[in-house]
Amino acid sequence: MLINQTLLDELTEKAKASPRLRMNYDLRNSEADQSQRMLNAIEPGSPLPIHRHQTTSETVVCLRGRLVWEFYDELERTCTSTAELSPGGPIVALNIPAGQWHTVRALESGSVILECKDGHFQPTGPQDILQL
Repeated sequence: MLINQTLLDELTEKAKASPRLRMNYDLRNSEADQSQRMLNAIEPGSPLPIHRHQTTSETVVCLRGRLVWEFYDELERTCTSTAELSPGGPIVALNIPAGQWHTVRALESGSVILECKDGHFQPTGPQDILQL
């Protein structure tokens, strides 16, 4: 499979049409695949709660656009650091450790990331959403 601009454009158009302003494209070989590998098109204004993945780290590569990750402290419930990703910028990818509270905001329309995690998809439960 080739991941080209046409695929990213199509995914971006679907994200723009989605009420969540996000759209995933599954890159796994089958549903039995023990990984999570996906393209994720995220548009500005997409609501993404502060959350964590308790059992897996998350690796993210910015393919196009510009996005900012915000990292939070559970006890103080404050943003402790940020990282801006863009393909031509100083940071193009990051690895978020398991259990780290975080969220992401798209700063430009057409932003697309490659996102990878270990294990099967597990929906985020209430214990994995940080309320401010």
